[in-house]
Amino acid sequence: MQFEGTRRSGQAPNLTPLIDIVFLLLVFFMLTAHFVQDEGLPIELPEAVSAISLNENKPLEVVISESGEISIADKPIAIDVLSQQLSTLLAGRDEKRVVIRGDTGVKLGDSVVVIDAARRAGASGVDIVTEQPQRP
Repeated sequence: MQFEGTRRSGQAPNLTPLIDIVFLLLVFFMLTAHFVQDEGLPIELPEAVSAISLNENKPLEVVISESGEISIADKPIAIDVLSQQLSTLLAGRDEKRVVIRGDTGVKLGDSVVVIDAARRAGASGVDIVTEQPQRP
């Protein structure tokens, strides 16, 4: 006498529904994924032969666009409150150095305003970020 529970079937389970579900999940996640892009001011750095890489603690970075817009950490800052913002941000840092990253077409006056604001805010030094020229 043979019981129904002990009988083994020689057939493999049907995997087609499982594969369909996996593909549907893959398509769903691909369509709903959020692709992160860095947002900031579009700038083109000037070149300098003496440019060096900064491997130390990250200094406070001020970005100046070609149109004269100033931002810190991708947040636009008005020129009249720049010194106050810099002193607030520098107060909580060990490294009190400010780095200016400006577009090639930035006017000298805009750079001087940022340098002056950094000095009034108590920065220990102000650097200007450049790129090394491409060698042929």
